[in-house]
Amino acid sequence: MTRTETNKPKVALAVSTALVSIALAGCATQAAPRAETSFGKAQVALTKGKVDQAVTHAEAAALAEPRNANYRALLGAAYLEAGRFQAAATSFNDAIELGDSDPRTVLSYALAQVALGDNVAAASALDQWQDDIDPADLGLAYALAGQPDRGVHVLANALRGGQNTAKVRQNLAYAYALQGNWRAARVMAAEDVPADQIDARISEWAAMAQPEAFQLRVANLLQVSPVQDSGQPTHLALANYPAHEVMVAEAAAQAPDEDVAQLAYADPVEQAPAQTSSFESAFVADEPEVYEVPAQERVVSRPVVQEIPQRVAQPKPAPRIAAASSQRRMAATNDATHLVQLGSFSSRAGAERATGIYQKRYSQLSGRDFVITEAKVNGKTYFRVAAAGFGAASARSMCSTVKASGKGCFAYAEGKPLPGAVATPVRMAAR
Repeated sequence: MTRTETNKPKVALAVSTALVSIALAGCATQAAPRAETSFGKAQVALTKGKVDQAVTHAEAAALAEPRNANYRALLGAAYLEAGRFQAAATSFNDAIELGDSDPRTVLSYALAQVALGDNVAAASALDQWQDDIDPADLGLAYALAGQPDRGVHVLANALRGGQNTAKVRQNLAYAYALQGNWRAARVMAAEDVPADQIDARISEWAAMAQPEAFQLRVANLLQVSPVQDSGQPTHLALANYPAHEVMVAEAAAQAPDEDVAQLAYADPVEQAPAQTSSFESAFVADEPEVYEVPAQERVVSRPVVQEIPQRVAQPKPAPRIAAASSQRRMAATNDATHLVQLGSFSSRAGAERATGIYQKRYSQLSGRDFVITEAKVNGKTYFRVAAAGFGAASARSMCSTVKASGKGCFAYAEGKPLPGAVATPVRMAAR
């Protein structure tokens, strides 16, 4: 995990057009700022190190759009920078529950849980997402979460497998220290740390390795000051903002019999694609509403690595590590066989404009090709827009993110055109 990108924050742009205009707590007589405005201000404040402002703006964004996964992740980042580990853990967990699959969000959640002393929750999250997390990050995260043997195994295998970087070497050295293998820690640290600084580095690690120093270890690596934290404000609790389908079900249970049928179809996006008339009416829009947000990427958390002296030159020769055999992690099979339909438009020009809008709105679509398919439904012509290059699981995850922002989405297998398609789909290369 590295801190070399601290000044290059990664901010995922995902802006919902279904904005909620409500008053902030304590300011009921004044309209709250729009969600994406607060989101942008929080981003800027984080990049400038104005943590308190970042928290205020991120809370406003989450309050305006409570089920936006990206806003929840940014809120977690702001809390983490403020040293509020309890609130950060809750907000990152909210983001994950809403469909955020960014490995940095998972790492941030795990670090916050480690700082709270909940190694079980941290390790469980790492286990679930281990195939998506860089081994250089995963190994140190396991070591911090009370599994130094496993952390050493992951990092050593990454090193032997060719990931010979200062980040991997120094994270492995720290993992050795947390394991209690001080000789190996010293040898590995010497790969990058000058000889006259080795003793100081080992002494620092010895202090950090004490079992009771779990919060200090995380705070030291993130370079934040932990504070007494009562957790995320209760009015921001995700449980206060159930998903639309949950509200529909609850309303249906309480409604007169004659109203149940109407309530059941209150969200036509959830219907099967075969019901084409409702499907088209749910998506048709000549041009989606667009909002301007800062051209930055989402800050999830500061990646973590042991501080490395400036003199380090990369790559270095093979490090001094025992030549034990290892089993390399196999690369995941490319399963880019699914598409994610995002909208349907009455003109090809509108569909083409929409592809750029979707890419700005959802960071997961960056660099992906789009497919525009002409279709006829009930005598009307539509142009369907879908993002390509997904596996089955990633397509479902993408749709979860889109639905969390209040929009329609569904995934389908490539080569199985939807009902009504009348022409060969046109593929638009990634911009």
